[in-house]
Amino acid sequence: MENFIVSARKYRPATFDTVVGQQHITSTLKNAIKSNQLAQAFLFCGPRGVGKTTCARILAKTINCQNPTADTEACDVCESCVSFKHGGSLNIHELDAASNNSVDDIRSLVDQVRYAPQSGKKKIYIIDEVHMLSNNAFNAFLKTLEEPPPYAIFILATTEKHKIIPTILSRCQIFDFNRIQVNDITTHLAEICKKEKITAEAQALHIIAQKADGALRDALSIFDQVVSFAGGSLTYKAVIDNLNILDYDYYFKITTALIKEDSATVLLIFDEILDRGFDGNNFIVGLAEHFRNLLVCKDEKTLQLLEVSEEVKEKYRYQATQSSPSFLLSALNIAAQCDVQYKMSKNQRLHVELALLKLCHITAAITMQSTTSVDEVKKKRLTAEVANEQSAGIVSQSVSPTVVSEEKSEIPKPVSSPVPKPADEPQKAVASKSSIQLPKFDDLEQSYLAEQQKQSMVAEDGASSATLPQTSFTKEQFMIVWGAYAEKLKLGGKANLHLLLTQKEPLINNFSITVQVENKVQKEQLQEEKTDLMAFVREQLANFSIELLIEEAVFTDDGPALYTASDRFKHLATKNPALLELKKRLDLDLEF
Repeated sequence: MENFIVSARKYRPATFDTVVGQQHITSTLKNAIKSNQLAQAFLFCGPRGVGKTTCARILAKTINCQNPTADTEACDVCESCVSFKHGGSLNIHELDAASNNSVDDIRSLVDQVRYAPQSGKKKIYIIDEVHMLSNNAFNAFLKTLEEPPPYAIFILATTEKHKIIPTILSRCQIFDFNRIQVNDITTHLAEICKKEKITAEAQALHIIAQKADGALRDALSIFDQVVSFAGGSLTYKAVIDNLNILDYDYYFKITTALIKEDSATVLLIFDEILDRGFDGNNFIVGLAEHFRNLLVCKDEKTLQLLEVSEEVKEKYRYQATQSSPSFLLSALNIAAQCDVQYKMSKNQRLHVELALLKLCHITAAITMQSTTSVDEVKKKRLTAEVANEQSAGIVSQSVSPTVVSEEKSEIPKPVSSPVPKPADEPQKAVASKSSIQLPKFDDLEQSYLAEQQKQSMVAEDGASSATLPQTSFTKEQFMIVWGAYAEKLKLGGKANLHLLLTQKEPLINNFSITVQVENKVQKEQLQEEKTDLMAFVREQLANFSIELLIEEAVFTDDGPALYTASDRFKHLATKNPALLELKKRLDLDLEF
């Protein structure tokens, strides 16, 4: 009986052209050999099983080949190529750094570098898993790697580049190997099937390629395993049975039931999956991947991201038309949460079943939410219209340019400070303040304001708004509105702002209102209240062009108002400097 050789060794690439999925690296190395511009050290890094060590051996063999082809490939017939093929080459040395990672191992390698090759062009040292070297071994290797003899070339290979110290990285040409694409692995497996006279379904090879996750060596190992199970005929069912992979059909069936909101069917399918021995966590992860694939199929531009066979791709494309993007996004979110919380759940089956029941009612929840949103918009618009009509009626009844009644004839003047109400009558005080009379405008202005408020409500829902009104007003009308807001501030506990608005009459110039304040503190307080103040004034006067300017007053010889004890003392000291001398001699201090 002949010794069996696994496919990963039997079909290991022997030339650059037979390397799968790394054309960007093989073409660079071939050009470097052809132009005789080889670096002193190479670093091949990337995931497992993508061809790092294989490319290192091909590079070493091609460099020492005595009769390279026109395409810069090794001839495989010269003395150097034959000795390398049989493992007897004296010029190519391979070191496994995983088991030879000490300083003594590296020193022994450095001693070998001193001797020139007896035959051939170069002495090449391949160090695999170089990240396993200790820091001391790296340091012992630095000088030789930086200034090697002209006949020495180092090829380092690693799966974890981040573990290599920067001083080593800076002395190497770095080549990053990619994960091999599913289509490339599938094509390579199909060629092996032809050589081995094995019939294989395209969908079965796709499953093997997806299971390999970009590693060709893993794909070949899985291929050997499945061939041992199924014999000379590889079918899709044989592959998923041997690899314990959940069939695509389960995900398609369960998604169809979710779209139809058939919770009973969903739970029965999940029970069947568990009876077949599949884990609930693997199922929910696969379901999330299924939703992702459906979302990818929504656009022709992203369809290329789907790494499945053409037959399955057509199924995805059809089911994507039956599901909405909102459903798929919500389903992805629920599946992701279920995956995160699965291991922490004590009843894991119930946890997955609850997630599936949530998925069943996504469509109903989206429909209910959209209906509720429309109803809320309509209700909000109706409430606003009723409030506008009520406010218009109140203003028309309460606003009058003359005295309305004897009980409410005393309207507070904006300039003078109002007389405070007794503390034992708070309710009466509130009632009197709420009965402040506002100016009554003509009917045309009233209707224009109401119409403008309705248009502003429509503008919030996306419609275009009309031009803002600029109704004229008299000074008396403005001062009544100004005083009304000042009283509103006093009722709200903002006595300082009330005093600020009433102690000095504002200057009115067309639609520009100027208020003079005495210091920066007053200016900042009024600036904070400006938005609400102008909104009230503009609405009551039906003029949205009114602007408020705040200026600090320029004081005359009388000076500014004296608010603090320090201000009063300085004012008195300017009139009688002897106060300063008195304060100094008696070591007095001001009481604040």
